[in-house]
Amino acid sequence: MRKLNILILALLISVISFAQQTPGDKQYQAITIEGATAHIGNGQVIENSLIIFENGKLTFVGSANTKIARKGNVITASGKHVYPGFIAPNSTLGLVEVDAVRASDDEDEVGAMNPHIRSLIAYNTESKIVESMRPNGVLMAQITPRGGRISGTSSVVQLDAWNWEDAVIKEDDAIHLNWPRNYSRGRWWLGEPNVLKENKNYSKEVEELSNYFAQSKAYNANKTSPKDLPFEALHGLIDGSKKLFVHVDYEKGITDAVNFAKTQNVKYLVIVGGYEANNVSDLLKQHNIPVLLQRVHSRPKGDDHDYDLPYKLATQLVNSGVLVGLENAGDMERMNTRNLPFLAGTTVAHGLTKAQALSLITLNTAKILGVDDSVGSLEVGKDATLFISEGDALDMRTNKLDKAFIQGRDVSLETHQTELYKRYSNKYKKN
Repeated sequence: MRKLNILILALLISVISFAQQTPGDKQYQAITIEGATAHIGNGQVIENSLIIFENGKLTFVGSANTKIARKGNVITASGKHVYPGFIAPNSTLGLVEVDAVRASDDEDEVGAMNPHIRSLIAYNTESKIVESMRPNGVLMAQITPRGGRISGTSSVVQLDAWNWEDAVIKEDDAIHLNWPRNYSRGRWWLGEPNVLKENKNYSKEVEELSNYFAQSKAYNANKTSPKDLPFEALHGLIDGSKKLFVHVDYEKGITDAVNFAKTQNVKYLVIVGGYEANNVSDLLKQHNIPVLLQRVHSRPKGDDHDYDLPYKLATQLVNSGVLVGLENAGDMERMNTRNLPFLAGTTVAHGLTKAQALSLITLNTAKILGVDDSVGSLEVGKDATLFISEGDALDMRTNKLDKAFIQGRDVSLETHQTELYKRYSNKYKKN
C-alpha cells in the first residue's frame, strides 16, 4: 500500500509540474505600447507607433507623435515590432494530443456524412500542443474535424482559455466537405505504381453528394419526418449562417465544387488546399471564392509541375485578385502549426511583400473565417489580440516574443519546451 501511495504521489507531482499554463487574468487596467513598428495586418505599417487598449479592446492605433495621453501600464518597445495575433485555419489543435494514444485522439467520427458533428465541444484547452503555439505568435485557430465525406463543423477559438466555452470566438463557423478525388495515386505499399490514375467512381461519388443535399433540402422544407440532425446542420449553408469549406486540390475538382455550390445555393464557399487553384483563378475571382492554401513547405505533386510551385502559388493567386490565407495541414500538422509565420515568410522570397505575406495569416484569414470584425488587424474597436516581437515575426531567426495579449489579457509564453530549453541551457552553462 505504501508503495502504491508513493507511486500515486509521484504521478500527481509529474502531472502538476507539466500542467498547462494558467490562462491570463482579465485586463484590469489600460495598456499602452509605445515606440514599436506596428504591422497593422491590412498592409499598413506604422513606424514609431502608439497602441492603447482597454477592457480587451483596442482604443487607439497611430503614431507616437500624436499628442494623446498615455494610459495605464506603458510598455516602451522602441526597436521592436507589434503584430496582430496569427490565425491557424483548418487545424486539429486540441483534438489530438498523442497520435499513438487512441484515448487522446478525437479528430474524427464514424460514418461518412457528419455535418452535425461539432469539433468545439471536443476541443481540449489543456493541450500541451496548443500551449506551444503562443511563443511564435499563433494566438487563434479554427478547430476542424477530419474524416468521412462531410467531416463536421469547425469553430474559431483563441488559444488561452479555461474551457471551450471561454475559448470560442465564433461557434460553428463552417461545415467541411472532402471533395471526391478525380485522381488518386497508386498504393505503393501494395506494389502499385506510384502514378496518378483516374477515379472511375468520381461521378458516382459526386452524385451521392448531390442526392444527400437534395434530401436535406426536402427535409428542411417541411421537417415532418423524425428529427434529423445532419440534415438540419446542412441548412446553415443555405441560410448563410455557416460557410462550406471544400477540401480539394485538383483543377477539375475545384471547378466541379464551385458548380456544385452554385447548384445547391450555398452562399459562402471556401476552397481548402487548392493545389491547382492557379489554373482556375479567374473562376475563383469571378465568384469571389477565397482559398486557404496548403502548407507552403511541400513538394510538387505532379511530375511536370514546377519544383517551386507550392512556394509561389500564393503569389500567383494574390496577383490574380483571389483572397488567400495559409493553412498548415499535412503530416504532423498540429505540432508544425507553430511554424505558420515562417510559411508566410517563405512567400516573401517568392514574390509577395512582407505586408501581403502577413495578411495571409492575419486579416485575410480572419475575413475567410468571418471573424474580421473582431480580429485579424490592429484597428480601433477590435480585440486586443496581439504580440510584441524583438524582430521580424515572419523570420524564424528573429521571431522572439517579449509579450503576447489575447483579448487584452497578458498571456504566458512559457511551455514545456521553453522549460526544457532553460533547464538544459543552465546545465551547459554550469559545465
